[in-house]
Amino acid sequence: MKVKHGLGYQNYEDMMSNHIFYIDKTNFITEWWEYADKVTLITRPRRFGKTLNLSTVECFFSNKYQGRDDLFEGRQVWEDEALRKLQGTYPVVFMSFASVKSGYDETKANENMLDNVEAMKTAVKQVISDKYAKYRDIIKSEMFDENDRAFFASVNDNMTDKTAHVAIRRLCGYLEKFYGKKVIVLLDEYDTPMQESWLYGYWNHALSFFRSFFVTTFKDNDSIERGLITGITRVSKESIFSELNHLEVVTTISDKYAASFGFTEEEVFQALDELKLSEHKQGVKKWYDGFTFGKHTDIYNPWSIIAFISKKGEYAPYWANTSSNSLVSALIQAGDVDAKKTVEDLMQGKSFTAPIDEQIALNQLEGNTNAVWSLLLASGYLRMIGREPLSAERKRRPRYTLTLTNMEVVFMFEDMVRDWFEMDAESSAYNDFIKAMLLDDLDYMNEFMNEIALKSFSSFDIAKNASCDDHPERFYHGFVLGLMVGLRDQYEITSNRESGFGRYDIVLKPYDRQKNSAYIIEFKVFKASKEKTLEDTVANALKQIEEKQYQMALTTDGFAPEQIRKYGFAFQGKTCLIGK
Repeated sequence: MKVKHGLGYQNYEDMMSNHIFYIDKTNFITEWWEYADKVTLITRPRRFGKTLNLSTVECFFSNKYQGRDDLFEGRQVWEDEALRKLQGTYPVVFMSFASVKSGYDETKANENMLDNVEAMKTAVKQVISDKYAKYRDIIKSEMFDENDRAFFASVNDNMTDKTAHVAIRRLCGYLEKFYGKKVIVLLDEYDTPMQESWLYGYWNHALSFFRSFFVTTFKDNDSIERGLITGITRVSKESIFSELNHLEVVTTISDKYAASFGFTEEEVFQALDELKLSEHKQGVKKWYDGFTFGKHTDIYNPWSIIAFISKKGEYAPYWANTSSNSLVSALIQAGDVDAKKTVEDLMQGKSFTAPIDEQIALNQLEGNTNAVWSLLLASGYLRMIGREPLSAERKRRPRYTLTLTNMEVVFMFEDMVRDWFEMDAESSAYNDFIKAMLLDDLDYMNEFMNEIALKSFSSFDIAKNASCDDHPERFYHGFVLGLMVGLRDQYEITSNRESGFGRYDIVLKPYDRQKNSAYIIEFKVFKASKEKTLEDTVANALKQIEEKQYQMALTTDGFAPEQIRKYGFAFQGKTCLIGK
Protein backbone atom coordinates (compact mmCIF):
# COMPACT_ATOMS: atom_id res chain seq x y z
CA MET A 1 0.00 0.00 0.00
CA LYS A 2 1.38 3.38 -1.02
CA VAL A 3 2.19 5.69 1.89
CA LYS A 4 0.73 9.21 1.65
CA HIS A 5 2.57 12.22 3.07
CA GLY A 6 -0.48 14.18 4.21
CA LEU A 7 -0.44 17.09 6.64
CA GLY A 8 -2.92 17.85 9.40
CA TYR A 9 -3.56 14.33 10.73
CA GLN A 10 -3.71 14.22 14.53
CA ASN A 11 -5.84 11.10 14.98
CA TYR A 12 -3.89 7.84 15.11
CA GLU A 13 -6.76 5.70 13.76
CA ASP A 14 -7.22 8.05 10.79
CA MET A 15 -3.52 7.88 9.99
CA MET A 16 -3.47 4.09 10.05
CA SER A 17 -6.70 3.77 8.06
CA ASN A 18 -5.54 6.21 5.38
CA HIS A 19 -1.95 4.91 5.25
CA ILE A 20 -0.47 8.27 6.19
CA PHE A 21 3.29 8.59 6.68
CA TYR A 22 4.03 7.75 10.31
CA ILE A 23 7.24 7.38 12.27
CA ASP A 24 6.62 4.85 15.02
CA LYS A 25 6.38 6.58 18.41
CA THR A 26 4.25 3.90 20.12
CA ASN A 27 7.14 3.09 22.45
CA PHE A 28 5.93 6.19 24.32
CA ILE A 29 3.01 4.09 25.55
CA THR A 30 5.40 1.48 26.93
CA GLU A 31 7.54 4.11 28.67
CA TRP A 32 4.58 5.99 30.11
CA TRP A 33 2.92 2.86 31.45
CA GLU A 34 6.13 1.50 32.98
CA TYR A 35 6.95 4.76 34.76
CA ALA A 36 3.52 4.44 36.44
CA ASP A 37 3.20 8.11 37.42
CA LYS A 38 -0.35 8.88 38.51
CA VAL A 39 -0.60 12.17 36.61
CA THR A 40 1.98 13.36 34.07
CA LEU A 41 2.33 16.79 32.47
CA ILE A 42 4.47 16.85 29.32
CA THR A 43 5.44 20.14 27.65
CA ARG A 44 6.67 20.37 24.06
CA PRO A 45 6.55 23.09 21.37
CA ARG A 46 3.52 23.20 19.10
CA ARG A 47 3.28 20.75 16.20
CA PHE A 48 5.54 18.23 17.91
CA GLY A 49 3.12 15.32 18.02
CA LYS A 50 1.51 15.92 21.41
CA THR A 51 -2.04 15.52 20.12
CA LEU A 52 -1.10 12.51 17.99
CA ASN A 53 0.60 10.79 20.94
CA LEU A 54 -2.47 11.32 23.11
CA SER A 55 -4.65 9.96 20.32
CA THR A 56 -2.34 6.94 20.11
CA VAL A 57 -2.72 6.38 23.85
CA GLU A 58 -6.49 6.61 23.50
CA CYS A 59 -6.56 4.13 20.60
CA PHE A 60 -4.42 1.69 22.54
CA PHE A 61 -6.21 1.71 25.89
CA SER A 62 -9.78 2.80 25.13
CA ASN A 63 -12.48 0.14 25.18
CA LYS A 64 -13.89 1.88 22.09
CA TYR A 65 -11.04 0.20 20.22
CA GLN A 66 -11.33 -3.21 21.82
CA GLY A 67 -10.09 -5.89 19.43
CA ARG A 68 -8.38 -3.39 17.10
CA ASP A 69 -5.08 -5.29 17.02
CA ASP A 70 -4.68 -4.12 13.43
CA LEU A 71 -3.90 -0.60 14.65
CA PHE A 72 -0.77 -1.72 16.47
CA GLU A 73 0.51 -4.92 14.91
CA GLY A 74 4.09 -4.38 13.82
CA ARG A 75 4.52 -1.34 16.05
CA GLN A 76 7.02 -1.09 18.91
CA VAL A 77 4.36 -1.23 21.64
CA TRP A 78 3.07 -4.55 20.31
CA GLU A 79 6.38 -6.22 21.21
CA ASP A 80 5.43 -5.96 24.90
CA GLU A 81 3.29 -9.02 25.56
CA ALA A 82 1.97 -7.74 28.89
CA LEU A 83 0.83 -4.47 27.33
CA ARG A 84 -0.92 -6.28 24.48
CA LYS A 85 -3.38 -7.67 27.01
CA LEU A 86 -4.34 -4.11 28.04
CA GLN A 87 -5.26 -2.95 24.54
CA GLY A 88 -8.88 -1.81 24.45
CA THR A 89 -9.60 -2.50 28.12
CA TYR A 90 -10.00 0.94 29.77
CA PRO A 91 -12.59 3.68 29.65
CA VAL A 92 -10.77 6.79 28.39
CA VAL A 93 -11.80 10.45 28.56
CA PHE A 94 -9.85 12.48 25.98
CA MET A 95 -10.29 16.27 26.00
CA SER A 96 -8.56 19.14 24.24
CA PHE A 97 -8.55 22.84 25.13
CA ALA A 98 -7.15 23.76 21.71
CA SER A 99 -10.40 25.49 20.77
CA VAL A 100 -10.68 27.53 23.97
CA LYS A 101 -9.60 30.74 22.28
CA SER A 102 -12.89 32.55 21.97
CA GLY A 103 -12.92 34.44 25.25
CA TYR A 104 -11.84 37.78 23.86
CA ASP A 105 -14.03 40.54 22.56
CA GLU A 106 -11.90 43.46 21.36
CA THR A 107 -14.83 45.87 21.59
CA LYS A 108 -14.93 45.29 25.35
CA ALA A 109 -11.20 45.26 26.00
CA ASN A 110 -11.32 48.56 27.86
CA GLU A 111 -14.65 47.92 29.54
CA ASN A 112 -15.53 44.75 31.39
CA MET A 113 -13.26 41.74 31.23
CA LEU A 114 -15.88 39.63 32.99
CA ASP A 115 -17.74 39.18 29.70
CA ASN A 116 -14.58 37.76 28.15
CA VAL A 117 -14.03 35.49 31.15
CA GLU A 118 -17.55 34.09 30.80
CA ALA A 119 -16.97 33.45 27.10
CA MET A 120 -13.81 31.52 27.97
CA LYS A 121 -15.64 29.47 30.60
CA THR A 122 -18.41 28.70 28.12
CA ALA A 123 -15.84 27.35 25.66
CA VAL A 124 -14.47 25.02 28.36
CA LYS A 125 -17.98 23.95 29.34
CA GLN A 126 -18.69 23.06 25.72
CA VAL A 127 -15.67 20.73 25.74
CA ILE A 128 -16.96 19.06 28.90
CA SER A 129 -20.56 18.75 27.71
CA ASP A 130 -19.34 17.22 24.44
CA LYS A 131 -17.65 14.48 26.47
CA TYR A 132 -20.88 13.82 28.35
CA ALA A 133 -22.80 13.57 25.09
CA LYS A 134 -20.65 10.60 24.05
CA TYR A 135 -21.78 8.65 27.11
CA ARG A 136 -25.45 9.62 27.31
CA ASP A 137 -26.53 6.00 26.78
CA ILE A 138 -24.75 4.57 29.84
CA ILE A 139 -26.68 6.79 32.26
CA LYS A 140 -29.86 4.93 31.22
CA SER A 141 -28.54 1.84 32.98
CA GLU A 142 -30.42 0.65 36.05
CA MET A 143 -27.23 0.88 38.08
CA PHE A 144 -27.67 4.67 38.18
CA ASP A 145 -30.36 6.49 40.15
CA GLU A 146 -32.35 9.64 39.47
CA ASN A 147 -29.79 11.86 41.21
CA ASP A 148 -27.12 10.59 38.83
CA ARG A 149 -29.37 11.24 35.85
CA ALA A 150 -30.24 14.71 37.13
CA PHE A 151 -26.58 15.67 37.45
CA PHE A 152 -25.80 14.18 34.04
CA ALA A 153 -28.56 16.31 32.52
CA SER A 154 -27.24 19.44 34.27
CA VAL A 155 -23.95 19.21 32.37
CA ASN A 156 -24.44 21.46 29.35
CA ASP A 157 -22.98 24.58 27.76
CA ASN A 158 -24.73 26.75 30.39
CA MET A 159 -23.79 24.75 33.48
CA THR A 160 -22.63 26.56 36.59
CA ASP A 161 -18.92 26.90 37.37
CA LYS A 162 -19.34 24.55 40.32
CA THR A 163 -20.82 21.89 38.06
CA ALA A 164 -18.01 22.33 35.52
CA HIS A 165 -15.36 21.95 38.21
CA VAL A 166 -16.62 18.49 39.23
CA ALA A 167 -18.07 17.27 35.92
CA ILE A 168 -15.10 15.20 34.73
CA ARG A 169 -14.62 13.66 38.15
CA ARG A 170 -18.30 12.69 38.22
CA LEU A 171 -18.06 11.32 34.66
CA CYS A 172 -15.11 9.17 35.70
CA GLY A 173 -17.21 7.84 38.57
CA TYR A 174 -20.03 6.91 36.21
CA LEU A 175 -17.63 5.20 33.80
CA GLU A 176 -15.91 3.24 36.56
CA LYS A 177 -19.25 2.06 37.88
CA PHE A 178 -20.51 1.08 34.42
CA TYR A 179 -17.35 -0.63 33.11
CA GLY A 180 -15.92 -1.84 36.43
CA LYS A 181 -12.57 -0.22 35.76
CA LYS A 182 -10.89 3.08 36.64
CA VAL A 183 -10.53 5.72 33.94
CA ILE A 184 -7.59 7.14 31.98
CA VAL A 185 -7.98 10.92 31.56
CA LEU A 186 -6.16 12.70 28.72
CA LEU A 187 -6.05 16.49 28.35
CA ASP A 188 -4.37 18.16 25.37
CA GLU A 189 -3.31 21.83 25.14
CA TYR A 190 -4.17 22.53 28.76
CA ASP A 191 -2.33 25.88 28.61
CA THR A 192 -4.07 27.39 25.58
CA PRO A 193 -6.71 29.16 27.70
CA MET A 194 -3.95 30.13 30.18
CA GLN A 195 -2.03 32.00 27.49
CA GLU A 196 -5.19 33.51 26.03
CA SER A 197 -6.30 34.81 29.43
CA TRP A 198 -2.94 36.45 30.03
CA LEU A 199 -2.67 37.87 26.52
CA TYR A 200 -6.11 39.47 26.70
CA GLY A 201 -5.94 40.69 30.27
CA TYR A 202 -8.16 38.38 32.33
CA TRP A 203 -5.58 36.02 33.83
CA ASN A 204 -6.57 36.66 37.45
CA HIS A 205 -10.23 35.95 36.69
CA ALA A 206 -9.45 32.70 34.86
CA LEU A 207 -7.01 31.46 37.48
CA SER A 208 -9.46 30.31 40.16
CA PHE A 209 -11.70 28.56 37.61
CA PHE A 210 -8.89 26.43 36.21
CA ARG A 211 -7.27 25.75 39.57
CA SER A 212 -10.52 24.21 40.84
CA PHE A 213 -11.01 22.24 37.61
CA PHE A 214 -7.51 20.74 37.59
CA VAL A 215 -7.50 19.82 41.27
CA THR A 216 -10.93 18.19 41.12
CA THR A 217 -10.21 16.33 37.88
CA PHE A 218 -6.69 15.09 38.54
CA LYS A 219 -6.32 14.95 42.33
CA ASP A 220 -9.67 14.65 44.08
CA ASN A 221 -10.72 11.87 41.73
CA ASP A 222 -10.83 8.34 43.14
CA SER A 223 -11.91 6.95 39.76
CA ILE A 224 -8.82 7.97 37.81
CA GLU A 225 -6.31 5.27 36.83
CA ARG A 226 -3.81 7.56 35.12
CA GLY A 227 -3.80 11.15 33.92
CA LEU A 228 -1.80 12.57 31.03
CA ILE A 229 -1.68 16.31 30.28
CA THR A 230 0.15 18.04 27.45
CA GLY A 231 0.85 21.66 26.59
CA ILE A 232 3.50 24.03 25.32
CA THR A 233 4.49 25.66 28.60
CA ARG A 234 4.82 24.61 32.19
CA VAL A 235 2.57 27.13 33.88
CA SER A 236 3.81 27.81 37.39
CA LYS A 237 2.71 25.21 39.91
CA GLU A 238 1.93 27.98 42.36
CA SER A 239 -0.70 29.37 40.01
CA ILE A 240 -2.91 26.48 38.87
CA PHE A 241 -1.28 23.26 40.11
CA SER A 242 -0.69 24.37 43.69
CA GLU A 243 -2.49 21.37 45.20
CA LEU A 244 -1.39 18.73 42.68
CA ASN A 245 1.57 17.53 44.72
CA HIS A 246 1.62 14.20 42.86
CA LEU A 247 2.07 15.78 39.42
CA GLU A 248 5.06 14.50 37.42
CA VAL A 249 6.25 17.32 35.16
CA VAL A 250 8.31 16.51 32.07
CA THR A 251 9.67 19.59 30.27
CA THR A 252 11.99 19.95 27.29
CA ILE A 253 14.90 19.88 29.74
CA SER A 254 13.86 16.48 31.17
CA ASP A 255 15.28 13.19 29.92
CA LYS A 256 11.96 11.34 30.12
CA TYR A 257 10.28 10.71 26.76
CA ALA A 258 13.08 12.66 25.05
CA ALA A 259 12.70 10.89 21.70
CA SER A 260 8.93 10.38 21.85
CA PHE A 261 8.03 13.84 20.52
CA GLY A 262 9.58 15.11 17.32
CA PHE A 263 11.74 13.19 14.86
CA THR A 264 15.31 12.14 15.59
CA GLU A 265 18.00 12.82 13.01
CA GLU A 266 18.26 9.10 12.29
CA GLU A 267 14.51 8.94 11.58
CA VAL A 268 14.63 12.02 9.33
CA PHE A 269 17.65 10.92 7.33
CA GLN A 270 16.18 7.44 6.86
CA ALA A 271 12.98 8.96 5.48
CA LEU A 272 14.96 11.20 3.11
CA ASP A 273 16.93 8.19 1.87
CA GLU A 274 13.77 6.20 1.22
CA LEU A 275 12.25 9.06 -0.75
CA LYS A 276 15.40 9.76 -2.76
CA LEU A 277 15.93 13.15 -1.12
CA SER A 278 19.31 12.30 0.43
CA GLU A 279 21.04 15.30 -1.12
CA HIS A 280 18.92 17.56 1.13
CA LYS A 281 20.17 16.21 4.46
CA GLN A 282 22.37 19.17 5.34
CA GLY A 283 19.83 21.69 4.10
CA VAL A 284 17.08 20.04 6.15
CA LYS A 285 19.38 20.04 9.17
CA LYS A 286 20.03 23.78 8.81
CA TRP A 287 16.37 24.62 8.36
CA TYR A 288 14.55 22.23 10.70
CA ASP A 289 17.00 20.76 13.24
CA GLY A 290 18.06 22.44 16.48
CA PHE A 291 15.64 21.16 19.13
CA THR A 292 17.05 19.48 22.23
CA PHE A 293 14.94 17.48 24.67
CA GLY A 294 16.80 16.37 27.77
CA LYS A 295 20.15 14.99 26.65
CA HIS A 296 18.77 14.08 23.24
CA THR A 297 20.04 16.55 20.64
CA ASP A 298 19.20 16.91 16.96
CA ILE A 299 15.43 16.68 17.27
CA TYR A 300 13.54 17.84 14.17
CA ASN A 301 10.15 19.46 13.92
CA PRO A 302 7.72 16.84 12.50
CA TRP A 303 5.40 19.30 10.79
CA SER A 304 8.20 20.88 8.78
CA ILE A 305 9.74 17.55 7.82
CA ILE A 306 6.42 16.13 6.56
CA ALA A 307 5.67 19.38 4.70
CA PHE A 308 9.15 19.37 3.15
CA ILE A 309 8.68 15.77 2.00
CA SER A 310 5.18 16.37 0.65
CA LYS A 311 6.51 19.39 -1.30
CA LYS A 312 9.26 17.15 -2.73
CA GLY A 313 12.18 19.09 -1.30
CA GLU A 314 10.91 22.69 -1.18
CA TYR A 315 12.32 24.74 1.71
CA ALA A 316 9.98 27.08 3.59
CA PRO A 317 9.23 28.09 7.21
CA TYR A 318 6.38 25.57 7.53
CA TRP A 319 6.29 25.26 11.33
CA ALA A 320 6.76 28.96 12.03
CA ASN A 321 3.78 29.81 9.82
CA THR A 322 1.28 27.30 11.24
CA SER A 323 -0.24 29.48 13.94
CA SER A 324 -0.27 32.92 15.49
CA ASN A 325 2.86 34.16 17.23
CA SER A 326 0.90 36.93 18.95
CA LEU A 327 2.07 36.10 22.49
CA VAL A 328 5.73 36.07 21.47
CA SER A 329 5.32 39.26 19.46
CA ALA A 330 3.46 41.09 22.24
CA LEU A 331 6.08 40.19 24.84
CA ILE A 332 9.07 41.28 22.78
CA GLN A 333 7.37 44.35 21.36
CA ALA A 334 6.54 45.58 24.86
CA GLY A 335 10.00 44.67 26.19
CA ASP A 336 12.82 47.03 26.98
CA VAL A 337 15.56 48.14 24.61
CA ASP A 338 17.90 45.36 25.77
CA ALA A 339 15.34 42.75 24.75
CA LYS A 340 15.02 44.31 21.31
CA LYS A 341 18.80 44.47 20.95
CA THR A 342 18.99 40.79 21.88
CA VAL A 343 16.41 39.92 19.21
CA GLU A 344 18.40 41.86 16.64
CA ASP A 345 21.57 39.99 17.64
CA LEU A 346 19.73 36.67 17.45
CA MET A 347 18.60 37.39 13.90
CA GLN A 348 22.27 37.96 13.02
CA GLY A 349 23.17 34.49 14.27
CA LYS A 350 24.49 35.52 17.69
CA SER A 351 23.76 34.00 21.10
CA PHE A 352 23.23 35.34 24.61
CA THR A 353 23.20 34.02 28.17
CA ALA A 354 20.29 34.30 30.60
CA PRO A 355 18.92 32.57 33.71
CA ILE A 356 16.09 30.19 32.82
CA ASP A 357 13.17 29.06 34.94
CA GLU A 358 11.24 26.01 33.70
CA GLN A 359 8.08 27.19 35.47
CA ILE A 360 6.41 29.96 33.50
CA ALA A 361 4.59 32.43 35.72
CA LEU A 362 2.40 34.10 33.10
CA ASN A 363 1.37 36.85 35.48
CA GLN A 364 5.06 37.77 35.88
CA LEU A 365 5.94 37.98 32.19
CA GLU A 366 5.40 41.71 31.91
CA GLY A 367 8.62 43.52 32.57
CA ASN A 368 10.52 40.28 33.26
CA THR A 369 12.82 39.74 30.29
CA ASN A 370 14.30 36.51 31.65
CA ALA A 371 10.79 35.04 31.98
CA VAL A 372 10.25 35.89 28.30
CA TRP A 373 13.40 33.98 27.32
CA SER A 374 12.19 31.03 29.41
CA LEU A 375 8.91 31.07 27.51
CA LEU A 376 10.66 31.26 24.13
CA LEU A 377 12.87 28.31 25.06
CA ALA A 378 9.87 26.22 26.13
CA SER A 379 8.02 27.20 22.95
CA GLY A 380 10.85 26.07 20.69
CA TYR A 381 11.94 29.47 19.36
CA LEU A 382 15.24 29.34 21.24
CA ARG A 383 17.61 26.43 21.67
CA MET A 384 20.23 25.82 24.32
CA ILE A 385 23.84 25.62 23.13
CA GLY A 386 25.48 25.78 26.56
CA ARG A 387 24.75 25.69 30.25
CA GLU A 388 26.75 26.96 33.21
CA PRO A 389 27.26 24.13 35.72
CA LEU A 390 25.76 24.69 39.16
CA SER A 391 27.63 23.91 42.35
CA ALA A 392 26.13 23.06 45.73
CA GLU A 393 26.85 26.60 46.89
CA ARG A 394 25.17 28.34 43.96
CA LYS A 395 21.43 28.42 44.46
CA ARG A 396 20.47 30.74 41.63
CA ARG A 397 18.63 29.60 38.52
CA PRO A 398 20.77 27.85 35.90
CA ARG A 399 22.12 30.11 33.17
CA TYR A 400 21.78 28.97 29.58
CA THR A 401 23.46 30.16 26.41
CA LEU A 402 20.69 30.51 23.84
CA THR A 403 20.31 31.16 20.14
CA LEU A 404 17.49 30.98 17.58
CA THR A 405 16.60 27.35 16.93
CA ASN A 406 17.06 27.14 13.17
CA MET A 407 16.60 28.90 9.85
CA GLU A 408 12.81 28.88 9.79
CA VAL A 409 12.67 30.52 13.23
CA VAL A 410 15.01 33.25 11.94
CA PHE A 411 12.54 33.88 9.11
CA MET A 412 9.66 33.98 11.60
CA PHE A 413 11.38 36.61 13.72
CA GLU A 414 12.22 38.72 10.68
CA ASP A 415 8.57 38.62 9.59
CA MET A 416 7.41 39.41 13.11
CA VAL A 417 9.59 42.50 13.38
CA ARG A 418 8.42 43.73 9.97
CA ASP A 419 4.81 43.17 11.00
CA TRP A 420 5.24 45.47 13.99
CA PHE A 421 5.43 48.36 11.55
CA GLU A 422 3.08 46.84 8.92
CA MET A 423 5.39 47.52 6.02
CA ASP A 424 7.45 45.40 3.67
CA ALA A 425 11.22 45.07 3.80
CA GLU A 426 11.73 47.69 1.05
CA SER A 427 9.73 50.40 2.81
CA SER A 428 11.64 53.46 4.00
CA ALA A 429 8.98 54.65 6.47
CA TYR A 430 10.93 53.43 9.50
CA ASN A 431 14.14 55.19 8.42
CA ASP A 432 12.13 58.30 7.58
CA PHE A 433 10.84 58.46 11.16
CA ILE A 434 14.38 58.26 12.54
CA LYS A 435 15.54 60.94 10.08
CA ALA A 436 12.60 63.13 11.05
CA MET A 437 13.51 62.88 14.73
CA LEU A 438 17.15 63.71 14.02
CA LEU A 439 16.04 66.65 11.86
CA ASP A 440 13.53 67.80 14.49
CA ASP A 441 10.63 67.35 12.02
CA LEU A 442 7.72 67.15 14.46
CA ASP A 443 5.06 67.11 11.75
CA TYR A 444 6.36 63.91 10.16
CA MET A 445 7.04 62.29 13.54
CA ASN A 446 3.43 62.87 14.53
CA GLU A 447 2.11 61.69 11.17
CA PHE A 448 4.16 58.47 11.35
CA MET A 449 3.29 57.60 14.96
CA ASN A 450 -0.43 58.14 14.46
CA GLU A 451 -0.51 56.07 11.27
CA ILE A 452 1.38 53.20 12.91
CA ALA A 453 -0.70 53.39 16.08
CA LEU A 454 -3.93 53.22 14.11
CA LYS A 455 -2.78 50.24 12.05
CA SER A 456 -0.68 48.26 14.51
CA PHE A 457 -1.92 48.84 18.05
CA SER A 458 -4.78 46.55 18.97
CA SER A 459 -7.03 47.39 21.87
CA PHE A 460 -5.62 44.71 24.16
CA ASP A 461 -2.10 46.15 23.64
CA ILE A 462 -3.08 49.48 25.09
CA ALA A 463 -5.71 48.33 27.58
CA LYS A 464 -4.94 48.57 31.25
CA ASN A 465 -4.04 45.22 32.74
CA ALA A 466 -5.61 44.36 36.06
CA SER A 467 -2.21 43.54 37.52
CA CYS A 468 -0.36 46.57 36.15
CA ASP A 469 -1.73 50.11 36.42
CA ASP A 470 0.93 51.62 34.15
CA HIS A 471 0.62 48.98 31.43
CA PRO A 472 -0.42 51.41 28.62
CA GLU A 473 2.51 53.72 29.29
CA ARG A 474 4.91 50.79 29.37
CA PHE A 475 3.51 49.47 26.09
CA TYR A 476 4.15 52.75 24.28
CA HIS A 477 7.56 52.98 25.94
CA GLY A 478 8.48 49.55 24.61
CA PHE A 479 7.14 50.30 21.14
CA VAL A 480 9.14 53.50 20.74
CA LEU A 481 12.25 51.79 22.12
CA GLY A 482 11.83 49.31 19.29
CA LEU A 483 11.96 52.20 16.82
CA MET A 484 15.19 53.41 18.40
CA VAL A 485 17.08 50.12 18.09
CA GLY A 486 18.30 51.09 14.62
CA LEU A 487 20.21 54.00 16.17
CA ARG A 488 22.37 51.92 18.47
CA ASP A 489 25.45 52.25 16.23
CA GLN A 490 25.29 56.04 16.63
CA TYR A 491 23.85 56.39 20.12
CA GLU A 492 24.08 54.82 23.54
CA ILE A 493 20.44 54.06 24.30
CA THR A 494 19.42 53.86 27.94
CA SER A 495 16.02 53.42 29.51
CA ASN A 496 14.58 53.87 32.99
CA ARG A 497 17.85 55.09 34.50
CA GLU A 498 18.26 57.52 37.41
CA SER A 499 19.24 61.07 36.56
CA GLY A 500 18.65 64.22 38.55
CA PHE A 501 15.73 63.58 40.90
CA GLY A 502 13.98 60.76 39.06
CA ARG A 503 14.10 58.07 36.39
CA TYR A 504 13.85 59.14 32.77
CA ASP A 505 12.11 57.05 30.12
CA ILE A 506 14.64 57.12 27.26
CA VAL A 507 17.95 58.93 26.73
CA LEU A 508 19.95 58.82 23.50
CA LYS A 509 23.57 59.86 24.00
CA PRO A 510 25.54 60.22 20.74
CA TYR A 511 28.95 58.62 20.36
CA ASP A 512 29.90 61.55 18.11
CA ARG A 513 28.90 64.52 20.24
CA GLN A 514 30.39 66.99 17.78
CA LYS A 515 28.02 65.82 15.05
CA ASN A 516 24.84 64.71 16.84
CA SER A 517 22.60 65.98 19.62
CA ALA A 518 21.49 64.06 22.72
CA TYR A 519 17.81 63.27 23.30
CA ILE A 520 15.57 62.91 26.33
CA ILE A 521 12.15 61.33 25.73
CA GLU A 522 9.33 61.16 28.27
CA PHE A 523 6.06 59.26 27.82
CA LYS A 524 2.68 60.20 29.23
CA VAL A 525 -0.72 58.60 28.80
CA PHE A 526 -3.61 61.06 28.81
CA LYS A 527 -5.52 61.10 32.12
CA ALA A 528 -8.89 62.82 31.99
CA SER A 529 -8.77 63.52 35.73
CA LYS A 530 -5.66 65.68 35.34
CA GLU A 531 -5.67 66.97 31.78
CA LYS A 532 -8.16 68.40 29.30
CA THR A 533 -6.28 67.75 26.04
CA LEU A 534 -3.31 65.80 24.68
CA GLU A 535 -1.47 69.13 24.48
CA ASP A 536 -1.73 69.28 28.29
CA THR A 537 -0.29 65.75 28.48
CA VAL A 538 2.68 66.76 26.29
CA ALA A 539 3.22 69.83 28.48
CA ASN A 540 3.23 67.67 31.61
CA ALA A 541 5.77 65.29 30.06
CA LEU A 542 8.11 68.19 29.20
CA LYS A 543 7.52 69.75 32.61
CA GLN A 544 8.56 66.49 34.29
CA ILE A 545 11.83 66.45 32.33
CA GLU A 546 12.65 69.92 33.67
CA GLU A 547 11.44 69.44 37.25
CA LYS A 548 13.21 66.09 37.67
CA GLN A 549 16.34 67.48 35.93
CA TYR A 550 16.72 64.42 33.70
CA GLN A 551 19.40 66.28 31.72
CA MET A 552 21.78 66.17 34.71
CA ALA A 553 23.52 62.95 33.61
CA LEU A 554 24.14 64.48 30.18
CA THR A 555 25.35 67.85 31.43
CA THR A 556 27.64 66.11 33.91
CA ASP A 557 29.05 64.21 30.94
CA GLY A 558 29.90 67.50 29.21
CA PHE A 559 26.87 68.15 27.00
CA ALA A 560 25.89 71.80 26.67
CA PRO A 561 22.17 72.61 27.12
CA GLU A 562 21.81 73.48 23.42
CA GLN A 563 23.04 69.97 22.54
CA ILE A 564 20.14 68.33 24.38
CA ARG A 565 16.73 67.92 22.71
CA LYS A 566 13.68 67.05 24.79
CA TYR A 567 10.52 65.38 23.51
CA GLY A 568 7.24 64.62 25.20
CA PHE A 569 5.22 61.72 23.73
CA ALA A 570 1.54 61.82 24.73
CA PHE A 571 -0.85 58.95 24.01
CA GLN A 572 -4.59 58.52 24.23
CA GLY A 573 -5.74 55.14 22.93
CA LYS A 574 -4.50 54.97 19.35
CA THR A 575 -3.81 58.71 19.12
CA CYS A 576 -0.35 60.16 19.66
CA LEU A 577 0.97 63.72 19.99
CA ILE A 578 4.67 64.53 20.11
CA GLY A 579 5.89 67.91 21.34
CA LYS A 580 9.10 69.62 22.40
